[in-house]
Amino acid sequence: MASSAAKHVDARNETQDKSPGLKRPRADDGNRGDDGKETENILSGFKTSNVLSDSAREKIIFIHGKIAEQDAVVVLEKTPFREENLEELFSGSKLRLEMTNDIYSTYRLQAPPHLNEIKTTVVFPATEKHVKKYQKQESFLVEETGEYYKSITLPYIQLQSFSLQWVYNILEGKAEAERVIYEDPDPVVGFVLLPDLKWDQKQVDDLYLIAIVHQRGIRSLRDLKSEHLPLLQNISKKGKEAVLERYNLPASKLRVYLHYQPSYYHLHIHFTKLGYEAPGCGVERAHLLSDVIQNLQCDPRYYQTRTLYFPVRADDGLLGKFKEAEKI
Repeated sequence: MASSAAKHVDARNETQDKSPGLKRPRADDGNRGDDGKETENILSGFKTSNVLSDSAREKIIFIHGKIAEQDAVVVLEKTPFREENLEELFSGSKLRLEMTNDIYSTYRLQAPPHLNEIKTTVVFPATEKHVKKYQKQESFLVEETGEYYKSITLPYIQLQSFSLQWVYNILEGKAEAERVIYEDPDPVVGFVLLPDLKWDQKQVDDLYLIAIVHQRGIRSLRDLKSEHLPLLQNISKKGKEAVLERYNLPASKLRVYLHYQPSYYHLHIHFTKLGYEAPGCGVERAHLLSDVIQNLQCDPRYYQTRTLYFPVRADDGLLGKFKEAEKI
C-alpha cells in the first residue's frame, strides 16, 4: 500500500500458518535458530523466478522464487551501520581504490563477514496474494465513508483476510515467546509487546515494536468505540513505560500509531522511534494513538462514522470493489 519497495515489508504479518518450522526464518541471527545453534540454510536451494521490486535508496530487494518446488518470497535488506562497530569496520576491512581526484577518493570496501550481514525475511510457502503484495504497483488513495466501509470494505476483508494463526500463537505463548518485551495478560485490556521483524534490534535509532491486543474480534480502527478506551490507554501507558525501561527512550521520542488499512485484521499498535521513517508512517495511513483516544473521548462512534482515507495498490482487490461501486 505504500509508495516505495521498502514500505511493503510485513512478511510475518501476512504469513499463513502452514509450516511453522520454515515460514519465518530470520537472518539477523545469521544461520542460528532460537536456541542459538546453526540451522539449515533453506535458501541454498532457492531458485529465483523474478524480482518483484527493489529500491536502491532503501537497499532492499523482493524476490519471487521456489524452495522445494513451492513458491517463496525472499526479502533482502542491508542492515544499518552501528556506531560501536565503526572502529572494527575501518581497521578490519579491505579497500579497493576506484577513483581519486584531488582530495576526493572512492573505494570498494570489503567488510568482515560478521559486519556485512543482510537481513533476510522468507515467506514460505507463499501464496499468490503474497507474491502480488510485494510486487511494485501504482497506488491510489481511497475515500471511505462509514457507509462505504459497511457495504464495500467489510464484506471484502471478511472474505480475503490472511490467516491470524501466527497472531494467536504469539498471544498464547506458542511462538516467539523469547522475543516478547512486555506482556499484560489481562484478557480485556492486555497486550503483548514485541519487536517487528523489520527491526534487527541492533540499535534503537530504528526501533520498531508492535503491541498486539489479547482481546479478539477488534479488526481495525473502524471497530474502535469508547468502550475500548481502557484498552488503548493501557497500551499507551504501559507500552511507553516498557520502552523506557528496556531501551531508555522516553515517550517524547516515540511515535505510537495505528495503520488503516492494517496489514492484518487483529488490532495492533506500532511503536517506532521518532525520526525513523518507518514503513507506513505517512499521513495517508498512520493514525496517532493519542489522536485516536481523544477522538473516541469526544465521540464514542467516531470511527464508525468518520470518512477515512488510505492508499491501495493497483492490484488490490479492494480497489476493484470500490471501482465496481463507482466510488473511485
